[in-house]
Amino acid sequence: MCGCVHSTQDQALHLEGEPNPPAAPTSTLAPKNMPKRSVDSPLLTLRKGSDLEKAIATAALVFRNSSDPDGKLGKATAKNLLQTQFKTFTEGQETKARYKDLLSELDEHTENKLDFEDFMVLLLSITITSDLLQNIWSVKITQ
Repeated sequence: MCGCVHSTQDQALHLEGEPNPPAAPTSTLAPKNMPKRSVDSPLLTLRKGSDLEKAIATAALVFRNSSDPDGKLGKATAKNLLQTQFKTFTEGQETKARYKDLLSELDEHTENKLDFEDFMVLLLSITITSDLLQNIWSVKITQ
C-alpha cells in the first residue's frame, strides 16, 4: 500500500505498549535470565496480509486511535475524520443530496456516538456515492 499501514502499525504497536526496538530503554537492573518479551500482535501477522486486509486494519486502527475509552466516536470527531482522513472521497460531495443525507443521518444518530460498525457503514456509503469511485470504475485495466 502507500506506506500508511506501516506508520499506523508502528503507532498502534506503540499504543499497545510495545516499545519500538531501537528506542526501547535498557535496564541494567533487570536479571540476565529474564525471558525475552514476545511480541505476538495481530498487526505483525497483517504485514503478510492482503491489501484488502491491510485496508480494513488501517480503518480499524484509525477508528480506535480516535475513539473514546468506550470505543465510540463523537459526531464532531467522526466529521473531522471524514474531512482529514477521507477527504479524497468526500471532496466535491458537499453539494450532492446523498452526501447531505448521510451527514444528516449522522447528525440525527440517536446515541450521539458511532461504534465501529456505524463508522464503517458511513465510510462505505460515502465511498459508494463518491466521484472518486466512479473515476476508479471508469479506468481501463490492461493486462
